[in-house]
Formats: sequence, C-alpha cells, structure tokens
Amino acid sequence: MAAKKTLRNPELIRGVGKFSRSKMYHKKGLWAIKKKNGGKFPQHQKKPIPAPPAEKSPKFYPADDVKKPLVNKHKPKPTKLRASISPGTMLIILAGRFKGKRVVFLKQLLSGLLLVTGPFKLNGVPLRRVNQAYVIGTSTKVDVSGVNVEKIDDKYFAKEAEKKQKKGEGEFFEEKKEEKNELPQEKKDAQKAVDASLIKAIEAVPDLKGYLSARFSLKSGMKPHELVF
Repeated sequence: MAAKKTLRNPELIRGVGKFSRSKMYHKKGLWAIKKKNGGKFPQHQKKPIPAPPAEKSPKFYPADDVKKPLVNKHKPKPTKLRASISPGTMLIILAGRFKGKRVVFLKQLLSGLLLVTGPFKLNGVPLRRVNQAYVIGTSTKVDVSGVNVEKIDDKYFAKEAEKKQKKGEGEFFEEKKEEKNELPQEKKDAQKAVDASLIKAIEAVPDLKGYLSARFSLKSGMKPHELVF
C-alpha cells in the first residue's frame, strides 16, 4: 500500500494550522526565492485577455427557425459572345413577342444580354434585351459606328416598383381599372435618336430596308439546317 501523504502544515482544528505564518515562510523556502531575485518575488507576465466578441451569442435558442441569407461566394463569369455576332449584325428573333422579326445588334450589356432594335420605325421592334440563345446570327451587317448607345444599360430596362396603398372597405370590393403604362419621355427620345442614326446607315445599303421590314418564316420543304443566313 502507498504511504499516506503528510501535510506540510497539518490542521490542529478546522481552520487552525500547527505552524504559524512566519514559520511556514521559512519552511517553504520563500526567503531563498526572494533573496535570489533581489528581494522581490518573480512576477510572470500575464497573458493578454482576448477582446470580447462584437455580438454576444444569445443565451437561449429561438423557438422558431430563423432564416439566414446564404452567402454566394460564386463569382459570375462574363457571358461569352458568339463569334457570329458582332455590332451591326442582323439577328432573327426565335421566341417571344417579336418572334420572326429581324433586328440589328448594337452591343452586349453587362448582364450578358444583347441590346437590339428593329429599328422601331421600320418593323416595330424597340430597344430590347435578348438572350443570344434565342437569336440566329446572319451574315448581313450594317455600320453602327454612328449610333450612340453608351447611356443605355441594364438599368434603362428596370421597372419602377408600384407603391401599395391601404384600401378601405369600399375600395376593397371595387374592381381595379386597368391603367396603361405609358413609356417615359426619356425612353421615347432615346429610341428616336437611335432610330434616326441607324436608319441613315440602313438606307445606304440597297434592299436592306425591305429585308428588315419582312418577317422571317419557314415554308414547306425548307430545311433549316441547310439554310445559309
């Protein structure tokens, strides 16, 4: 059996030791440590206390699940433009409201979409954004160096958010009248400026005005994969 460990200062009764404070000072050899360090006890440098966090974590978890927005670390790559599409190229729209219309490609926007126009005065296609997946690039081109579209970007096509107003009891049951969304005057002026300079370039090429005005369609017996645009 292991020997019992004897205390350096055994207690006579609870809270009262056998040796006095001065006796224990000599018994522990504290005088020698003090003498060795020039009459002072050695002091160790305290570790720096880390700064408290800016936001303390809650003491209790919420009863319901709290939705947190996910951090999107993916950096979107710029959309690569097809080799067959360049400023001034005539495109054929394959889907949407203006399906089958021929348009002129002006530039690629930051979103990757194509900025095109009919122009509006010729075939009714205004300045629009089109995905290049829904167009066919043709071999016909027109000079668009004189067309200024620097101010037209993705924000140009942003829609204004409608302000919701509280309805009363009478207005709640009334049918809402359809209001026509009128195009702002700034957009009308921008369309006219683009059309004016673009039509001048189109008129310089023979038969190009009629080519843009005509709608593209396939007839029976035509094979799309054999067509040269």
